[in-house]
Amino acid sequence: MLTKIKKSKVTLLLFKITFLVLGLLPKKKDLIIFESFHGKQYSDSPRSIYEYLAQKHSNYELVWSIDRGSESLFNAHEIPYVKRFTLKWFLTKPRAKYWVNNVRLPIWMPRPKGTIYLQTWHGTPLKKLGLDIDEVHIPGSNKKTYKEDILKESKNWSYLISPNNYSSEIFRSAFGFNGEVIESGYPRNDKLYTAGENEIADIKENLNVPKDKKIILYAPTWRDDDYFKVGQYKFTFQFELDKMKERFGDEFVLFTRMHYLVAENFDFTAYGDFVKDVSSYPDIADLYLVSDILITDYSSVFFDYAGLNRPIIFYMYDIEDYRDRLRGFYFEIEKDAPGPIVENEKDLFEAIEYALKNGHASPEAYKAFRDRFCYLEDGKATERVVKRLLRDKMIKGK
Repeated sequence: MLTKIKKSKVTLLLFKITFLVLGLLPKKKDLIIFESFHGKQYSDSPRSIYEYLAQKHSNYELVWSIDRGSESLFNAHEIPYVKRFTLKWFLTKPRAKYWVNNVRLPIWMPRPKGTIYLQTWHGTPLKKLGLDIDEVHIPGSNKKTYKEDILKESKNWSYLISPNNYSSEIFRSAFGFNGEVIESGYPRNDKLYTAGENEIADIKENLNVPKDKKIILYAPTWRDDDYFKVGQYKFTFQFELDKMKERFGDEFVLFTRMHYLVAENFDFTAYGDFVKDVSSYPDIADLYLVSDILITDYSSVFFDYAGLNRPIIFYMYDIEDYRDRLRGFYFEIEKDAPGPIVENEKDLFEAIEYALKNGHASPEAYKAFRDRFCYLEDGKATERVVKRLLRDKMIKGK
């Protein structure tokens, strides 16, 4: 009932008017509002930026905008927050000097004059984005309205983070963004380059993985046309988990990490300790650090994971449909992938077997990929972003 009220045209109009009016009030110049994946996570580049600021710039008031269902997560981390669309939130967000966010905001939420909006985004693109999509298969949208909404949102951005030159060019095209791109590497990846062996061991222990078992991370993306309803997507495993357990159960534990848009609740109890659902785990960087192999499809996770120099397997069972109809790609993944592309269960299991024994299928292809996409990743992306974001306040060295 509450969701329906929030989505009604009258309510959205009232939200917009309230936001506009309160945005006219004087800015709280030291207030920074953070949000990650619609307020549902404490994660990604907004988290990295938040933690850097909390450590290096304690003179700022740092607050998270969160979904109602996420209170326990933020309470557990002792992170200050306001719940979205509450009175306190309306009195807080429009008056903040800075917004830091990693996905698009609702169209009715305009950036108030004087607010600086840092859009971090959340991945290096393989699949086409935004204005570059030829056909829109997303429920509740058509090509015209979808692209209009993207342009309305990107006009609000003051800065947009990019992990490399390849992404910078695509982001400008895909989002119609003409503002300043901070080409810095992704803040969320800094941890991959700074974590020590003890930290990695602690993460693995906290995840209750036996020391003698390896970890394979399976992190697929969502399909635009496979959904329950608007904003809630399905996902169907295209390999038999019981067969995988029978063949590899003595060697590794399978971590499954679903895209944040996938609304299904998976029940893996039948597979015992072999399968662990880590979809709600706060920081995917931790999962990268403890994983020995990544299996993915069209998700941007492989761009981040490549920096670790560990094997990647691409399970693209629907590659022709995804490439030619559903989305399209920005480059020839079949030619440039840093790991083998497989399209069926048999080949997937054989690729896993090879990676467990031999590592990369082609070390040369992997190196070429890293050189092209990971050259800015050095553990200092967050520092570069924050220095640019706060440069106009002349607070360097504080």
